[in-house]
Amino acid sequence: MTDRTLGVAVIGTGMMGADHVRRIDRVISGARVTAVVDIDEERADALAATTEGCTAYTDHAAAMADPAVDAVLIASPGPAHEAALLDALARDLPVLCEKPLTPDAESALRVLEAEQKLGRRRIQVGWMRRFDSEYLRLRALLESGELGRPLLLHCRHRNVRVHDYFTDEMLITDAVAHEIDCTRWLLDQEITAVRVLRPVPSSGAPEGLSDPQLVLFETDGGAVVNVEMFATCGFGYQVQAEAVCEGGTARIGEGHGLMTNTAGRWGGEITQDFIARFADAYDREVQSWVDAARRGETTGPSAWDGYAVAAVCEAGVRAQVSGERVEVSLAERPALYR
Repeated sequence: MTDRTLGVAVIGTGMMGADHVRRIDRVISGARVTAVVDIDEERADALAATTEGCTAYTDHAAAMADPAVDAVLIASPGPAHEAALLDALARDLPVLCEKPLTPDAESALRVLEAEQKLGRRRIQVGWMRRFDSEYLRLRALLESGELGRPLLLHCRHRNVRVHDYFTDEMLITDAVAHEIDCTRWLLDQEITAVRVLRPVPSSGAPEGLSDPQLVLFETDGGAVVNVEMFATCGFGYQVQAEAVCEGGTARIGEGHGLMTNTAGRWGGEITQDFIARFADAYDREVQSWVDAARRGETTGPSAWDGYAVAAVCEAGVRAQVSGERVEVSLAERPALYR
């Protein structure tokens, strides 16, 4: 495969799927979009028309059977992921699956079982922050041991607004899920317990949404992590993290780019959405996946990482409801993912 272009089927033609089609077609190298899939036939046809040699499908299995398809990128809603993943594994196709791997731990374990039967990894989960330059530098610094053992991790995750249908549960499963993965990756530790605290809701939050929330994690390495989740802050999109270690601290996400001085004020811009903030990370993520797939390999976040996040999310949702500390239950980690 290293001597030819990788043909990719993109499943799901919403915001993320369309952005990945653009990315593969115009930004990265070594791949081309040969199929797009969506249950909305008109939307799939419209997106396919923007890419030469691309065929539109309404069924993912039909797209995977296309001889021009060598790999699959899943950007459909979470509940549809399991079926697509299992079909891709049955065909031994490399997969980049946008988060979540699946919406719950039970279905994620079924995917793990299917992948293990192949005897090799085929799934990379789309935790794009692992490809962000600032997160990579923080990870390297913590790995080096220069600052000593990590004791605390302070995280902030702020959105301008969310849809009216957004729920408390989605604050964990759709948003804090990223901090769950980052905690595990940055600290190289598993999360063992979760607690959720709720201040008075913001007046800017949709009716019935308890926003913001403070989510607390404990890890098996003895670290404590706090996540400020503010989905309706109103002023911008911010993702920040500060590691507090025995010998110093390190902070990322300040966003100090262009600064201006005018009319008696100084300041800069705040990114308004995650696609803009993590554009470079998405590019590196997909390029890395394509390069590995062309070599016949799978790298990056694994299906185990997707399962572990799902398990912590389930504990987090229970903690939201109960207001109590909830322990995380993880299956034994299979040898394939060690």
